[in-house]
Amino acid sequence: MTASAQWGDLKVRILSGLVVLGLGLGMIWSGGTPVRLLGIVATGAMMWELARMQTRAATAEPIALGLLAAAVMAVVLWWHDSGWVLLLPLPALLLGWRRSRDRVIIGCYGLLVMVAVYGFVGLREGVGLPITLWLVLVVVASDVMGYFGGRLIGGPKFWPRVSPKKTWSGTVAGWVGAGLVGLGFVAVYGQPLSLIALSALTALAAQMGDIAESALKRRAGIKDSSNLIPGHGGALDRFDALIGAAAFVLLCFGLGVPAFQSFIAQG
Repeated sequence: MTASAQWGDLKVRILSGLVVLGLGLGMIWSGGTPVRLLGIVATGAMMWELARMQTRAATAEPIALGLLAAAVMAVVLWWHDSGWVLLLPLPALLLGWRRSRDRVIIGCYGLLVMVAVYGFVGLREGVGLPITLWLVLVVVASDVMGYFGGRLIGGPKFWPRVSPKKTWSGTVAGWVGAGLVGLGFVAVYGQPLSLIALSALTALAAQMGDIAESALKRRAGIKDSSNLIPGHGGALDRFDALIGAAAFVLLCFGLGVPAFQSFIAQG
């Protein structure tokens, strides 16, 4: 691969990435209505893309399912009664209703999207800014370090059957970047040192989220989930890692991991 081909998408990728990151961080920082709107829009876009993976025909079904998913997320986020939360699986059930070989897999992934977005917004509103800021920075650092580490160092592939471009060098570089974010939060917020290792594990969860979405795209025979974000593809292509990381953090909260529980006092 020539140098121009290897780095040809870098400028567009950086510019669009900065725009998405800036808007996202601004809404997360604000909390309340802005972060809820971010969750609603992201949910609608990602579920629309998942539905499109199941059909090559230009039908209204993917749009309808995306709008339904966004509407369900809006209802659940604005009315916190536990009964409304039971609506979260509805779009995923409808997503898996189509007659396709991957309907169970895509339906389960759709449920993961719904739960992860709801949980992410819940972390911001229920626990506070520090943990959501840490989570986003871990994912961004893992992605950026993995991108440059993989392209500069290269070497053996991490999981070539599922994600041919990912290398062990990029994967490990992502762990290092996430660990540095954890170290920063230890220094600034007084978090326990165990957060450094947990940051690397969260980066691994993010990478698994990325690989899971890559597997879905390979089975669907597509390169990008859509073309919504120049240089990155679709919303799923951009947020797949955050889905995996958020799911991991929610699980850790459920298990009462002390390093994450300590964020509660600083929220």
